Amino acid sequence: MSVSPARKAAFETVLRVFEQDAYADRAFPTAAASLDARDRALAQRLAFGTIQRARTLDHGIETLGRRPVRKLDPPVRAALRLGAYQLAYSDVAAHAAVNESVELVRGAGLTRAVAFTNAVLRRLTLGLRDLVEALPERTADEAALRHSYPDWVAELWWRELGREEALALMQTQNEPLETVVRVNRRKQGHVEGAPDPDLPDALHVKRVDEAALRDGLIWPQSRGSQLAGVCVGSREGERVLDVCAAPGGKATQLAGEVTAVDKHPGRARQLEENCARLGASNVQVVNADALELPAELRDFDRALVDAPCSGLGVLASRPDLRWRAKPLPDLQRALLRVAAERLRPGGTVVYSVCTISSEENEAIVDGSGLEVEPLGEKWPQFAHPRRPEFLLTLPHRHRTSGFFIALLRSLT
Repeated sequence: MSVSPARKAAFETVLRVFEQDAYADRAFPTAAASLDARDRALAQRLAFGTIQRARTLDHGIETLGRRPVRKLDPPVRAALRLGAYQLAYSDVAAHAAVNESVELVRGAGLTRAVAFTNAVLRRLTLGLRDLVEALPERTADEAALRHSYPDWVAELWWRELGREEALALMQTQNEPLETVVRVNRRKQGHVEGAPDPDLPDALHVKRVDEAALRDGLIWPQSRGSQLAGVCVGSREGERVLDVCAAPGGKATQLAGEVTAVDKHPGRARQLEENCARLGASNVQVVNADALELPAELRDFDRALVDAPCSGLGVLASRPDLRWRAKPLPDLQRALLRVAAERLRPGGTVVYSVCTISSEENEAIVDGSGLEVEPLGEKWPQFAHPRRPEFLLTLPHRHRTSGFFIALLRSLT
């Protein structure tokens, strides 16, 4: 029996993410390069779903298969996880999920493991879906196992949002969110989609139009991310600093004379290419460490600090991030301080992070010594539930990625 191209691509992605520490959003395009649109969509759904649900799947495999997952050969582990995901969470025919997962093991040259893989998958067919659906969620740790998150993430959201909101957030970030692009007003062209009622350049689409993307008519960008760029409020004639700019989604939103900084040479080159494609000739790219900026970069009217973070607001689109995420408050504090030092007196800085964690959000702003410019009155639909002077988009409420946004003013 042959293996479908979609399952083979999904298998290769899962294997690379867990066994080679590859990033899913980089491993998948390579694995799926030869697939047509339909197979590519199936492969991504299977790969990303398996990676997201790995903790719950491993529990099911160990409970019903009676073998520690960590002791399995890597291809067997990947094939069992992929098969288990299909049996527990998809409407794929059970025989197809089982047979093709077995063939993946055979194709990996592990003939001796074929019978074992088949036996475990047969057991999963009989009981995995019921086992998963019966998992409790009374406590944060129980919910972490049921919805496949690290304990610390579940405990964080339980503490900060309460049980019901935390559960809704965990469930939502295991499902695909809306697909939204930003229309690039610098170029003329028509793109099909539904305009967003809140954000002027946001367009809801069924899928990203690759031709429009290639021509620079659009940029894939969630509404949460676009909101951060809009809140900068830059205007023509102003000087703007973006200290963590790659790949350039927000930098190319900004008006005025924009200095876009990125530390990594490869990402800086990508940023230049994206600015050129989008016709953002007002953006000058600087390859430098934002914490050691050239002395002449100063007296900016506005700044954007879209800081590296744990990424707990983008787990729906970054399936492996939950397994590698960590808070970065020290770096965030340093970046905000540097950006504020480069402002003219009375200049403003937007601090934004794609996470849902007070340690990386409001605590960073509270310790900055900068004056807060309230945003909640202008954007009440996105106001932070506990601190309405800030914005916080929540995936389970707003159907977009989770972004914390604060607008701050320099005092000197």
